[in-house]
Amino acid sequence: MVVAALIEAEGKILVCQRRRGGAFELMWELPGGKLQGGETPAEALVRELREELGVEAVVGAEVYRTTHRYAEISEAIELRFFAVDVEAAAVRNIVFESMEWRKPETLEELNFLPADREFVGKLARREIVAHAHAAQRRLNQRATTD
Repeated sequence: MVVAALIEAEGKILVCQRRRGGAFELMWELPGGKLQGGETPAEALVRELREELGVEAVVGAEVYRTTHRYAEISEAIELRFFAVDVEAAAVRNIVFESMEWRKPETLEELNFLPADREFVGKLARREIVAHAHAAQRRLNQRATTD
């Protein structure tokens, strides 16, 4: 299983470009990665975001799930996207060629990994709205702390 973070700040979504020379070089993706032995999806995403962006993450609700089969990989991968809160100002590029904060409607201008394209299209068409998930998380957090 692969997990990815939908990180929104000021109406823009964080997207990352894979490094030159690596697998799927220079293609765009949402940050995240593969689960390691015994991890939950949320634990994997917290670890990946610490390694890739140098931030501590609060993982919220799963917002989308898909399965994709790459010709280069023998079995299909399950990909889950989660709404994630991080301190946007603390985000650092540790492992990517580049990173950008993009308005959702501009996402399809980038060459995303094939497994991400359906989700990215829904974000671009605003069928999935990042800040709606963040607002719901804040309400849920307030309800548990009151």
